[in-house]
Parts: sequence; structure tokens; C-alpha cells
Amino acid sequence: MKLWQAHNSETLMGLHCRALTDARFDGATVNVELARTLFSRVHANTAHVIERRPELITRQPEDAVVLFFVLAGEAFYYSSDGVRILRRGQFVVCDCDRPFMRGFSRHFQELSLKIHRHALFDQTGLMRIQAPRFAEFGGHQNPLANRLVDLIDAATHTDGPRLPDEDTLVRLVERLLGDDDGVDAPRHLAAARRYVEDHLNDPSLSAQKVASAVGISPRHLSRVFASVGTSVPQHVLDRRLTTATAMLRRPEAASMTIAEIAKRCGFTSITHFSRSFSQRFGERASDVRRRATQQRALASSTVSVHRRDMFVDSAIAAESRHNGAIADRS
Repeated sequence: MKLWQAHNSETLMGLHCRALTDARFDGATVNVELARTLFSRVHANTAHVIERRPELITRQPEDAVVLFFVLAGEAFYYSSDGVRILRRGQFVVCDCDRPFMRGFSRHFQELSLKIHRHALFDQTGLMRIQAPRFAEFGGHQNPLANRLVDLIDAATHTDGPRLPDEDTLVRLVERLLGDDDGVDAPRHLAAARRYVEDHLNDPSLSAQKVASAVGISPRHLSRVFASVGTSVPQHVLDRRLTTATAMLRRPEAASMTIAEIAKRCGFTSITHFSRSFSQRFGERASDVRRRATQQRALASSTVSVHRRDMFVDSAIAAESRHNGAIADRS
């Protein structure tokens, strides 16, 4: 077992391994390493467990993502996100630098693909895999995963291996992970919008800052916003203009200059603010403030008249009651 642990720690990632029986461990691997990827074929006839512990991650970070494709037997995958059982025709994508545990039945076989994070980031914009992703392959489902399995299988055959084009592998992983954009995009979009909302008054707010806060690349962030028909700069501008409009309608705006309001909303140029405001709302910011002031004055006047009328009505009613009482005594 110590040899198995040492071999996997050297070739794949730092792992702690232990057998579930006292029997002599029986297993083998074939590994092929290219510039940005490592793919492996593994079979083990002894039930065992491997762990990627926090201390191992600290001591031996991998800065990579790995895909495990189960060919035979069963395996469990356990992490802080829960536990899943994987059988033939299923695979998991996980971050090598997030703790996990995997357990394997006897007569287990799988293929794996490890890809360096910088290659993944360059292609997908993903800096990390926040939670393991599970899916199926084989037959007519998931042709991208099937193609990856075929390439890894051909490269790890001991009899006449055929090395794949690494760019092809990376693009396949990009597209495979891209299939989950529909799941991740709403979460990334919500996080980006929250960050923008909290930093609207920061004149240095940029797509780079938002992307760093969310944990994805600016390019990927652009794709996320494009999926809802806008861009990061346009969203920031829209939110600043909307916030400025709300401020202009408040009573305290009467004692502020338009430049002060623009600055509080993150604008550094009053010219840019005025032009953008007019284009968006079809009127000047000063017009919005003046109309709001007039509406408040009208509302206040209406309330005053209403109160005066109520006072007059009350006085008339009181006098009527008083005169009625005098008539009754007479």
C-alpha cells in the first residue's frame, strides 16, 4: 500500500492511501503526461480508500482540476458537499486543492484526466471548481465526455498508445465544463450584481475588480452578462444612473449640486454623467430634481388646504351643535 501511495502522490497528486483488507494490494496504473495535462488508466483489485487531506493540500498544492471516469466497479466520492456513489458510465470533475475522499470496490477501473489550472482558466475563465460536478457518459449521451474517454483510452493503452493533440483535449474540457454554465452563470451573475451594488460609489469599479471578487476571469464574466443581454460596463452605468435618479427625487437633493450627486454615484466626470443621463431618460438631471421639488411642494400645499378645510368643517359642526343645544334649552 505504501508503494501505491508513493506512486500516486508522485504522478497524480499528494494522497493518503489505505487498504480496507489485510490482503496484499493488487493494482496498476498507466500515466501519460503532456505539457498541460496528465491522463491515467487505473485498475485495482483490492478495495481501498484515498484521501486528499487539507495538510497535504497545504504541503503539496496541485493547482489543477481532475476528471475521473469510472469504467468498472464502484467508488464513492466524499467531500464537504456530501457523498456520491459512482458506477460504470459516470464521472466526477473536482478541484485537486479542495479536500476529498474516494473509496473503491474490488475490481475497479477508471480513466482520469488532470489539467493544470492555468490552462483551464485560459480556456474557460474558471479559476476553481467550487463543488464537484457529476455526470454520465457512454452510449449516445454526453458526446463530449465520450470523446474525452476515447482519447484517454487510446493514449493509455500499453499496446500501441496514440497520443492526442493536447489543444483538442483542453478544448473538449472547456466545452464539457461549459455545459454547466447554465448552472453556474446565475450564481456568478448574482454575486457580480451584489458586488456592483455594494461598490457603485467606487469610481475605480471595473470588470476586472468584479471578476476577481466573483472568482472568474473578466472574459468569463463578460459571457455571463452577455447571457442576459448586457455587459459589465453597461450594467454598472445603468445602476449608477438609476441610483442617481432616486437621489435626485429625495428632499436632500435640493441642497446638493448635480456634480455632488454624480460623484456619490461613482461618476468622475459631470459631462459623462449629464450626457449619459439625458440619453437614458430623455431629460436632464436638473429637470428631474426640479419636478420632484415641485411635486413635493404641490403635495404639501394640498395637505395644508385639506387640513384647513377639515378645520373649517369641524368649526362649523361645533357651532351647529352649540346652536342646537341653545335651541333645546329654550
